[in-house]
Amino acid sequence: MPQQPARILVVEDETHLAQGLLFNLQADGFEVEIAGDGETALAALAKNDPRFDAVLLDVMLPGKDGFTVARELREKQNYVPVLMLTARGRPEDVLKGFAAGADDYLPKPFDLSILLARLNSLLRRMAWHSAPSSPEQVIEDQPKFEFAGRCIDFEALELTGPEKHIHLTLMEADFLRYLVRNQGRIIPRKELLEQVWRVREDTDTRAIDNFVVRLRRYIEDEPTNPMYLKTVRGVGYRFLPAGE
Repeated sequence: MPQQPARILVVEDETHLAQGLLFNLQADGFEVEIAGDGETALAALAKNDPRFDAVLLDVMLPGKDGFTVARELREKQNYVPVLMLTARGRPEDVLKGFAAGADDYLPKPFDLSILLARLNSLLRRMAWHSAPSSPEQVIEDQPKFEFAGRCIDFEALELTGPEKHIHLTLMEADFLRYLVRNQGRIIPRKELLEQVWRVREDTDTRAIDNFVVRLRRYIEDEPTNPMYLKTVRGVGYRFLPAGE
């Protein structure tokens, strides 16, 4: 059977931009719907029949802005991949978007080819996490990582532990995978910004700290006194799956 085209929800209040995205995404083989504000987007995503495969979400929207939409989606346990569209020169929007639950970002104005590349990358990441691993992939990256009674399932995008069962966003899973790959090594904050979030500007690294606080709630018995995800003062973080 031929593969069904991916369904994309474009959340953009500027009509000419929304129609341009509609035309170009349809020309590239996607099924597309448009929502002009955050409330309409949340209502469309709540239906989930048929489900959307990804969301292009503008930050500046009337009513509920893009940050609020992303946050409410995650609070409702909707983990559709979100590509957030941010204002040029505003890395704080990028970091705030990740904190709200976005999986990737693209500054405006953008080149259409870059948007398509980012969108297809997001869809591939979702398919890669969901698909059964090949033997070669298992060697490079285990589909599951277990430590201290916890299990990170990278294929199911889930983390389980003592009295915990948490669904992960793509960004959370990517961040945890990077920690697992580099376990035991001190990872500078700047490296995490560049390698996981792909932010290469002179950006406030406190956003990484806030993200780590969230991950500690997932994996630590006492998040304020962490055993596994340690802060190295003035440098970054160190993941110690065996504890101190």
